Amino acid sequence: MKLERFIPSAALAPFVKEYLVIETGQATESQTIPDTSLVLSFRFSGNIMITANGAAETIPATVISGLRKHARTFQYTSSTANLLVILRECGIAAFSSLPAHELFGRSVSSDNVFKGAELREVLDRMAEAKHNRARVTLAEDFLLKKLNTRKTLPVIGDAVKIIKQQNGVIRVKELAASLHISQDAFEKRFRSLIGSTPKQFASIIRLRHLIDKYPTYPSLTDATYEAGYFDQSHFIKDFRLFTGRTPTEFFSAGQFW
Repeated sequence: MKLERFIPSAALAPFVKEYLVIETGQATESQTIPDTSLVLSFRFSGNIMITANGAAETIPATVISGLRKHARTFQYTSSTANLLVILRECGIAAFSSLPAHELFGRSVSSDNVFKGAELREVLDRMAEAKHNRARVTLAEDFLLKKLNTRKTLPVIGDAVKIIKQQNGVIRVKELAASLHISQDAFEKRFRSLIGSTPKQFASIIRLRHLIDKYPTYPSLTDATYEAGYFDQSHFIKDFRLFTGRTPTEFFSAGQFW
């Protein structure tokens, strides 16, 4: 599996974190763990499947995926190529009026959000393109046509920054109070723009931070306490849901993204 990353243009950088092109020579399997970005995907070659409820389902060629709380395992056929547009927090609001929380835990065909004919044209041109930089340009052209810099609420962006600064160890009530907004109004606006509740978002940040920093901890117990858990069994339960594995299994396996 080959991964190639591209940075967005200046016009899209406030809304797009990066572009990631995934290419496989042989059939392979890949696991992803939850992250804080909504993702648009354009599969311009091959097929990708995911197993749900014991049955393998082929993922549509163009998909928009919301935030989620559990890991997923994908099966790629040989010669599969997929371009991912990884959005920044609040980024979806620049391209669609769809409330982001409607996508929580879901991946839906992008023609539920954008015009199917336009998506098919982008896919056809990506398949014909000679290199990945040209494919990224096609994705950018598509997004620029959709760009509508609606005013988002600065308070939500501020909340995201605080949650990240605190590595996800926060109390939602105290966070809302520090931002001078009622908790109910804060949670409603946060869900609509970010795609999850503040608590769910903080949990993703907290566990991603722990995973990134894990090699520096003296022990799993130290990692557990720094992540704000006081009960190791509770931590292991959350970690298993998040990664699909126990901490020992996950860290010995190595590769994830």
